[in-house]
Amino acid sequence: MTTTQQSFALNSLTQDFLARDEHFLFINGGRVPASSGETLSTVAPSTGETLATFSSGNAADIDRAVTAARAAFQGEWSTWTPYQRQELLVKVARVLDERFEELAQIESLDMGAPISRVLSSKPALMRMLSFFAAQALNISGETLQNGIPGQVTTMTLKAPVGVIGGIIPWNGPLNSQFWIIGAVLASGCTTVLKPAQYASLSVLRVAEILHEAGVPAGVVNVVTGRGSEAGTALAAHTDVDRVAFTGSTETGQRIIEASTSNIKKLQLELGGKSADIICADADLDKAVPAAAMGVFANSGQICYAGTRVLVQRSIVDEFTEKLLAYVDTLRVGHSLDPDSALGPVISESQLDTVLSYVDVGLAEGADLLYGGQRLADQAGGYFMQPTVFGGVTNTMRIAREEIFGPVLSILPFDDIDEAIAIANDSDFGLGGAVWSENISTALKVVQGVHTGTMWVNCYGYVDPMVGFSGTKLSGYGAKGTSAHMDTYLYTKSVYIQL
Repeated sequence: MTTTQQSFALNSLTQDFLARDEHFLFINGGRVPASSGETLSTVAPSTGETLATFSSGNAADIDRAVTAARAAFQGEWSTWTPYQRQELLVKVARVLDERFEELAQIESLDMGAPISRVLSSKPALMRMLSFFAAQALNISGETLQNGIPGQVTTMTLKAPVGVIGGIIPWNGPLNSQFWIIGAVLASGCTTVLKPAQYASLSVLRVAEILHEAGVPAGVVNVVTGRGSEAGTALAAHTDVDRVAFTGSTETGQRIIEASTSNIKKLQLELGGKSADIICADADLDKAVPAAAMGVFANSGQICYAGTRVLVQRSIVDEFTEKLLAYVDTLRVGHSLDPDSALGPVISESQLDTVLSYVDVGLAEGADLLYGGQRLADQAGGYFMQPTVFGGVTNTMRIAREEIFGPVLSILPFDDIDEAIAIANDSDFGLGGAVWSENISTALKVVQGVHTGTMWVNCYGYVDPMVGFSGTKLSGYGAKGTSAHMDTYLYTKSVYIQL
């Protein structure tokens, strides 16, 4: 494992954006300061230095943005045809394709993801926009039979829900926001986005680019600020019809409580503690790197990270040896270094939290096999060694609680029934995987594990045509497929007396 610390050239557009004295809110097609005049600073996780200053919105700003979104929803935007909305999405895709390097650099600097990882996410974003462009033409109701006497024709129509509140996570805001924006533009809804305090810049920049590309004023609004102020106000606002949230389970529970103000519809993608099951007949040349990066990608800051690696006991030693050898090749460094496999974690406080779990694991009797320390030679940055624990049982906190950092736990199992039982012995149900050359074994695990998404001989694929969702404390609500679009629409029953 090696580390790097150096400077890197930035796109001129990136430089111009970062050079602004203050990054304002984006409401009704324009940049506006927070009503209070208050600001917050964002820190580059790779250096610990202030990267930018942005407006700190509050309830009054959320109300301004919701008012703009409601006016746009009821205004000219409501007259756009499905073809026009599809055409707009195609244009947005083309513009984002041209501007992706700028956005990727902003994202990498602001939240610390390795630039190689962000750049490699571009095809996924293009596929997502293609999916939603297709969905714009796929909204339809039904003509239904009925039992009413006389000549009564009955049908259903699908109509846009209205104003969508979107609360964006800090672990990948550039692509995450388009699960909301794509559905909004396809359905005819409007949105107010509240990005995470730690990573707001790419969301603000995207809103500006969307407006330049022709998205009407008020359709996409962004209010930055503290979650306890702007986020809470958005979740509770009585003129917001639906909230889509990705983040911690604890925050999700508070959003559920806030939604009772007007019985909002919700889509919640929350915490995870996914089990990655390695059977004795697995192809370890494929399973080892995939299991490692199923945890260490984005420095472990992925909700569906496979942090519980369940390994059949007969191959635990072989798997562990290969895993540690692979981890030792991973390069940790500045997020803009194209050779970095791992960047920093998002903040000093998050680093402290992750390191505290290393102490917890040791105290509980787990074996620290690799890492476990902050990288001291990365001056100012929030870097941590990729960390591997062996000798872990499913009763330990490091196996039960979401750490959200680069910490992998190896748990042995004897047979498939035991592996399924261990996987299901969790409060979470977001992701999971099984590695086996026997399709019957793999399907038994797929059918037995109670989780929203399962991968077989792979890890982490997400496609909007297939979908992704959670169970248990990992949340609920469709993400992807036509069911995703249905949550941005409501069904209207129509009776016509002939």
